[in-house]
Amino acid sequence: MADSTQAPVSAPVAAKKPHSFTHHGITVQDEYAWLRDPGYPEVTDAEVLAHLEAENRWFEARMAPHQARIDALFKEMRARIKEADTSVPQKDGDYLYWIEFEDGAEYKKWWRKPVSGGADELILDEVALAEGKEYFRLGALSVSANGKLLAYSVDDNGSERFTVRIKDLATGELLADEIPGTLSALVWVAKDTGLVYSLANEQWRTDNARLHWLGTPLSDDVEIYHEDDEGFRVGSSLSANEKWLIIGTSDHETSEARLVRADDPLGPQILVKAREKGVEYDVDERNDVLFIHTNDTHENFRLATASIDAPSAWNTLIEGSDDFYLTGVDLFRDFFVVEGRERGLDRIAVHYYDDPNRIEAIDFPEASYSAGLGTNPEWHVETLRLSYESMVKPASVMDYDVKAKTLETLKVQEIPSGYDEDLYATERLEIAARDGTLIPVSIVYRKDREGAGPLHLYGYGAYGISIDPGFSTSRLSLVDRGFAFAIAHIRGGDDMGRAWYKAGKLERRTNTFTDFVDCAKGLIVRGYTQAGRISISGGSAGGELMGAVINSDPDLWGAVVAHVPFVDVLATMLDETLPLTPGEWPEWGNPITDKAAFEHIASYSPYDRVAAQAYPPLMVTAGLNDPRVTYWEPAKWVARLRELKTDTNELILKTNMGAGHGGKSGRFESLKETAEEFAFILWQLGIEG
Repeated sequence: MADSTQAPVSAPVAAKKPHSFTHHGITVQDEYAWLRDPGYPEVTDAEVLAHLEAENRWFEARMAPHQARIDALFKEMRARIKEADTSVPQKDGDYLYWIEFEDGAEYKKWWRKPVSGGADELILDEVALAEGKEYFRLGALSVSANGKLLAYSVDDNGSERFTVRIKDLATGELLADEIPGTLSALVWVAKDTGLVYSLANEQWRTDNARLHWLGTPLSDDVEIYHEDDEGFRVGSSLSANEKWLIIGTSDHETSEARLVRADDPLGPQILVKAREKGVEYDVDERNDVLFIHTNDTHENFRLATASIDAPSAWNTLIEGSDDFYLTGVDLFRDFFVVEGRERGLDRIAVHYYDDPNRIEAIDFPEASYSAGLGTNPEWHVETLRLSYESMVKPASVMDYDVKAKTLETLKVQEIPSGYDEDLYATERLEIAARDGTLIPVSIVYRKDREGAGPLHLYGYGAYGISIDPGFSTSRLSLVDRGFAFAIAHIRGGDDMGRAWYKAGKLERRTNTFTDFVDCAKGLIVRGYTQAGRISISGGSAGGELMGAVINSDPDLWGAVVAHVPFVDVLATMLDETLPLTPGEWPEWGNPITDKAAFEHIASYSPYDRVAAQAYPPLMVTAGLNDPRVTYWEPAKWVARLRELKTDTNELILKTNMGAGHGGKSGRFESLKETAEEFAFILWQLGIEG
């Protein structure tokens, strides 16, 4: 037997085992299906684990000669992070709350102090909770209304099944109450005697809202709502005035909400409006008037109102608009705030209940930026906490005085190793896709950059998630080495409105991939870079994007990084036992019942479209405990690429054996993975320094 401690001299070759499946009269061969452990979510199969470990050894062997560069990149990235850092305190009731990082700490500490004066109180110490754990993630955190109790949840293996504990803030002791297997917010009700939460079922779906009375056994917990549609997920929250418990259920295109008095959570529930396929809405309440944010009459959403006594009779307050994408509404006692995007740029405006024509927009100085409401927990406020940043301007925390209409900057992200904004430039371009649609591209580079140099292009393009043109300290490690860094705001995200999202899903999914390719080609034409000098990266659905574009246009890319890539799309969408699959059908289509959806997914699914051709250098990551993109998707993809590709370019796979979808936890441990990624890119593009 070979010595596993010796560095391998060749890449591992996965065994091929006959396996096929047939749907709609179409048979698909999948010789690497065995990489899925039959006991999943437990992964104990010796052959599977041996293969993943062999891939990890190959990754380590190929990256080992570049360890000095990885260490140097990590050192400079870490030097840009203020190690001892504190957030701006925010008032909530009788206390000011903030978080703090200490020097060298991977995790944060949560603090508060009385508004009236008094000593600082450490209410939660993530550092202590994470001690001795390979992985740690804080899920929900919720202080009771009376300020006496803290409910929080923790995941210590990356599986996204959280255990809830409750802490007495006066004594520091944990109550006997413990709730394992949650995947939800934690909502205090009934004058802080009850806690509403959701359990993840065996398929990792939250199909319930449950009520736990403090001090009682879990067996006595009451299911106050159960969702029968396996594609829907349940979540709970409080109304802004904290009078109502709002129980929402939704998939990717349809939603439904119920209200029940927060002081009587077992009381009668008010169904706001029965679900209607394709109609999304969320709701809040003030003075017996419901405010409903919905896409029922316009895909860019409108704001409607209704009486609590007739909750389904909706009257328009703000019309839907082709030009303005209304992304959210926040209620406060004396006014409400509307957030949205116009031509892809964030807009925030204060509106007044008693005067619909009084609208006060909050103006920001730059042509391209990311701005939004921060945490504003109180019902009665006179200032609003905001966040603001751009691709060249570090993140800022601001307060907006609603009466004076003035912005005050409270904190600007500090970069200890130094940062001179004047050295950098940012632009917002529009590049024509092959169908003539103009795709926005945000780009940042050093002003002293010359010629068509290396360029990193990032994209996502799914679920209506926008990729904002924000600031990144780690990105500077590429930009300062001559890269331009570009974000392609491709269809499939909602960067330009809801129609932008719809134009990249279901039967129009391939627009996402072609948009990305066309943005790259447009950047070449405009002189920013050259073919083969472009590195690209994406994760999850963005990893699917990576897989699609290396199949279609391999010669464009000089280096590719695919994090936890969703590449085995067809097989995953055919497996309704997997955690996410039924809820994903509105996004990708249901190939089980729909032959056209089957054929369309098969036409672009990266794993199924791997061909005997040359591929660019590729680095792939996975998480053994990942419930979103299961580990075998990247493992199968890499195995098939190794079998079929005709080049000798690098192909390496790293599986985090103790982590999930987000990779390693901790602010510095995760940074090490970014350093590895950047070292790979620089290596493959032949960039020294």
